[in-house]
Amino acid sequence: MSGPAAAADSGALPPLWRQRNYMLLWIGAVGSALGGHAAGIAYPLLVLAITGSPATVGLVSALRGTPYLLLSLPVGAMVDRWDRRRVMLRCELGCAAAVGSLALALVLGRATLAHILVVAVVEGTLATFYNLAQVAAIPRVVPRPQLAQATAQNQAGWAAAGVAGPALGTALYQWARALPFGLDALSYLVSAATLWRLQGRFEPEPRSGPSHLLTDMKQGLAWLWAEALVRRMALLTGGLNFVQAAVPLLLIVSAQQLGASPAQIGMIFSAAGVGGVLGAALGARVQRWFSFGQVIATTVGLQALLFPLYALAPSPLWLGVVYGLIMFLAPVYNVVQLSHRLALIPAGLEGRVNASFRFTAHLLIPVGAALCGLAIEHLGTGVTLAGFASVLGLLALVAVGDPVIRHTRSVTAATVVRP
Repeated sequence: MSGPAAAADSGALPPLWRQRNYMLLWIGAVGSALGGHAAGIAYPLLVLAITGSPATVGLVSALRGTPYLLLSLPVGAMVDRWDRRRVMLRCELGCAAAVGSLALALVLGRATLAHILVVAVVEGTLATFYNLAQVAAIPRVVPRPQLAQATAQNQAGWAAAGVAGPALGTALYQWARALPFGLDALSYLVSAATLWRLQGRFEPEPRSGPSHLLTDMKQGLAWLWAEALVRRMALLTGGLNFVQAAVPLLLIVSAQQLGASPAQIGMIFSAAGVGGVLGAALGARVQRWFSFGQVIATTVGLQALLFPLYALAPSPLWLGVVYGLIMFLAPVYNVVQLSHRLALIPAGLEGRVNASFRFTAHLLIPVGAALCGLAIEHLGTGVTLAGFASVLGLLALVAVGDPVIRHTRSVTAATVVRP
């Protein structure tokens, strides 16, 4: 036996920063996230500059998330059949080409809304393949006892990218609109380079007989639906994602109404990244200190209490403070629920089950983004904020009151027997 499993069995668990494969995977993902955050803040600014319509911004945001909704189930089954390293490598190269074409169009002064929409769909489609392959690859490079730590380190890296990315993106956007997209394309190439150097076995588990794509998809859904806790967490996360899909546009429009410049808007999102770094750093420890149910109920409940404070913001700085506090809680929630889920999923089902979970959890993201844009344009930011705050309040009541969530204790990957 070799690899992470052997290390776990022998008791020799080097720190994650000394594990070559994990660090290559982590560096590539974080580098790509940095470029993604820089371009992510530039997308709505660019669309607002071209169209002046919050509804159109919501449409673009919805289109970026729609491929995940439509493709996650079949892609999850495909990921369990394919070499995951190759899937990730090809996706990063494809994203580099797509986003790079938009940067070039902006340099030439030929960027159009149609081009932006096409890039959003292509990037969202390839991101679906990459994300599911990346999550399924983690147990192949990290010993089971270190899954919670790896999840926390991933969250910390992505949150750190969230600190630097928005500020960098808005600064580059003010200098030249093409620059944040050029940085995003470059970050995809850096990620591809790290994946090229990745070693180990990322092929699917051997199968005893022929299988069909539809059957594989059903297996992932069936496992998720049979696990009461995982099913509930998928639905709860879906509701939270519906609300969070509205937040970027809400903050941008609210900040502009308060007189914020693009640089100040970038700082609002960087404040969220600071909160995310701190929350991710705390996530693995919280899992040891408190039960699963306590963490989930507390993090969702506090988010519901903080969200209405957006409406009271006297300045852009206040928006950043509230967003930072909410984003401090989000990675704690993610570390606990994701590491718990990864520890439960049987080997060979990782892609399908995670795809089923993410399909459920991402189902309402395009709806939330599109609905937010329409609501702001026709009802105003105040009514829109109140509506999404009410939804978040109901989700908090579910998290606190559901007996399955409330009575679930924390579980480490080391204590789970996976077939």
